[in-house]
Amino acid sequence: MDIKPLFGLGGVLIAAMTSEFNDQVAAIALRDVSGALGISHDSQTWIESLYVSAQIVGMAFSPWLLVTFTLRRWTIFAIALCGTSSMLIPFSPNIEAIYALRLLQGLAGGLIIPLLMTTALRVLTPNIRLYGLAVYALSATFTPALAATLSAFWTDMVGWRFVFFQTIPLCSLAGVLVWYCLDQDQPKYERLRMLNWRGALLLVTGTGALSTLLYQGDRLDWFNSSLICVLALVSAIAIPLFLVNEWFHPLPFLKLQMLGRRNIAYGALGLFIFLIIGQSGSSVPLRYLQDVQGYRPVQSNLITLEIAAVQLAMLPSMALLLDYKWVGPRVVSLIGLAMILASCIGSSFLTVYWNRDQFYLWQLFQAVGQPMVIMPLLMMTTNSVTNPAEGPFAAALVNTLRAVAEATSVWLLALIDRWRGALHFNRIIDQAGQDRWRVIQGNQVLPQYPPPLTPDGHPRMPNSLRAFGHAVEQQVAILSTSDTFLILGALTVCMMVVVMTLPVRTVPPRVLFTKR
Repeated sequence: MDIKPLFGLGGVLIAAMTSEFNDQVAAIALRDVSGALGISHDSQTWIESLYVSAQIVGMAFSPWLLVTFTLRRWTIFAIALCGTSSMLIPFSPNIEAIYALRLLQGLAGGLIIPLLMTTALRVLTPNIRLYGLAVYALSATFTPALAATLSAFWTDMVGWRFVFFQTIPLCSLAGVLVWYCLDQDQPKYERLRMLNWRGALLLVTGTGALSTLLYQGDRLDWFNSSLICVLALVSAIAIPLFLVNEWFHPLPFLKLQMLGRRNIAYGALGLFIFLIIGQSGSSVPLRYLQDVQGYRPVQSNLITLEIAAVQLAMLPSMALLLDYKWVGPRVVSLIGLAMILASCIGSSFLTVYWNRDQFYLWQLFQAVGQPMVIMPLLMMTTNSVTNPAEGPFAAALVNTLRAVAEATSVWLLALIDRWRGALHFNRIIDQAGQDRWRVIQGNQVLPQYPPPLTPDGHPRMPNSLRAFGHAVEQQVAILSTSDTFLILGALTVCMMVVVMTLPVRTVPPRVLFTKR
């Protein structure tokens, strides 16, 4: 077997991990970067919003364009765009330049991620395909979990500029491996005559409006904002038109007919739900430690580093396990989802006394459960791709929804915070008001918990009311975080139902494709 293409696959993997770092590391370090560049809170929200919008577009376009311009050339272009846009951000003269570069960075990330699945399907023989899928799974489980550690290292130990400079050596190595190790195909420029320009316009308009709506809706008070109303109208019109156009176009970006295969439909829907559920092991506990306990990334990163470290052992182990014909991938998925559900339920019992140490056990459940879900999902999806020409279309379907999941998770967490947070805040204030003589204004019953006001209504000490307000906000954050874990746990149960009803059983690739 020629191992040269495997090194090329390694180059694409490095590029995919780099693009994930551009997204996740920058998102975690955004406060430090914004402070260094003098960017306000409202302006910094657009930095992430533009990235995700461009990423969705890139993931839908990339598989179509790689067939047209060849895999090697298109991958080199995407890697160059990723490295160049990242390298220039620290030198941006104004916020508009940052927006433009972040948009290009997101587009590059969207172009790169589908290339990993396409390359894996192309270069891996059935005997080792499962191990190649474990490589792809690194971008969905390992890289996001490692992002907090890298963010802490760059911002607290080296310098915030390296949040963006980290791409230089990684993209250089990836480019060299791809250039020398992937075969050069014959380009198919005649496909440009059949360019789906109507679909491209509808895709950019519809998904751009939808992702911006999901990212900015909570900050702009949803439909009380005229911008949100316009974005909702645009996405409601453009996205259905795009889907209709793709269904009938002879050379679409997304081949929707492939969703008629149950395992491919499960791959797209399952990965979408899984990435939202995955927030229970990453952003939710990190946000709790930051907002309630005042942790910096350098203090909180160990709980996600635990997940990243376990992936290095679990993903190859899952590939080895699933390579046995008697192992049912749906059963493995259900066991993994049960472990994630246990993690969500256990984490929901958090209190004000919880710190990093209390999360280690439940993060271990996450670390073991996630690869047990993602590996069977990838195996069932790729086994349904019997024709190599269908590989890019499958990659486009799965990865486009993967990008939409990122914007959806931001919307869901913001929605939980707003609705449940407002409920808990009102209830706490209502209870405090009903018992004001003991809680707010009264004699000092317990020396360690004095009411903020004296019986005659004067502050007991300077800033006592501010301290009381901070205590209320702290309890609201704790209760909202607990609700978030429970809601993500309920979503995990929904995915268990999907696993039991949608996909059909399949056998390992080495068995399936040997029969054919």
